[in-house]
Amino acid sequence: MSKRSIHNITSAGMMLMLVMFALSCKKDTTQTNKITVVPPDVKPVTPVTYSLVWADEFSGTTIDPASWNMETGSLGVNNEKEYYQAANAAIEDGNLVITAKKETVGGFPYTSARMNTLNKISAQYGRIEAKIKLPLGAGLWPAFWMLGSNIGTVNWPNCGEIDIMEHVNDNNTFYGTMHWNGGGGHVQYGEQTTILTPADYHVYAVEWDDNEIRWYVDDKLFVTGNIAANINNTGAFHLPFFILLNLAVAGDFPGQTVDDSKMPAKMYVDYVRVYKAD
Repeated sequence: MSKRSIHNITSAGMMLMLVMFALSCKKDTTQTNKITVVPPDVKPVTPVTYSLVWADEFSGTTIDPASWNMETGSLGVNNEKEYYQAANAAIEDGNLVITAKKETVGGFPYTSARMNTLNKISAQYGRIEAKIKLPLGAGLWPAFWMLGSNIGTVNWPNCGEIDIMEHVNDNNTFYGTMHWNGGGGHVQYGEQTTILTPADYHVYAVEWDDNEIRWYVDDKLFVTGNIAANINNTGAFHLPFFILLNLAVAGDFPGQTVDDSKMPAKMYVDYVRVYKAD
């Protein structure tokens, strides 16, 4: 999600160490604290074992303030039509639910929620994943993404951005993209993939090391970005990033037409997990 700003939160300061989070036994009962994957584009093939370092399973009754900041108001980006407020995010039946509504607040015709882990949880390399069920409809723009933790001092796009998952409108196309300052201003690289059941739960992930960023849907690789040795001024991707979740309404990417019959629209997040390579 390009042209990002952080609103009503402090500038990036000293990042807290990643903390262990106790997983409940709800929902995905096959989950363990270690996973081993074989990167499909590494020769010779080298299995990578990841250990879980943080997760939010959304198994409580309220959003954990030790992990998440709630952004509020209009961020003034991308010609979006929503007004963000904390009331549009809640825990329901073991899911984080972000709800977009047709209601006028602050002069905007829709409300929704956007949340981030700035100054609370960060990741530098590893596997970052979430299991999400998305709403479909004209004008809807849900995203699971990351920004460089130094955004408060270097601004965007110098901080870098990793869009793990973006979806717009009601089609079956999903996007994985990286944004940064290529030396002469904003540049981006990414790809799209299709999902036959776009309204179902799927696991969206990146695996990130000092050579590349790889994007997956349900463990199927669909794009790889090269960041080895800061190629093409990609040094931003060798620093800590924080996590964001939001559901935007309208904007430059989905367009300005909104299907109000889809309101309220709900984005369900079963979990967010961060792994570190052993």
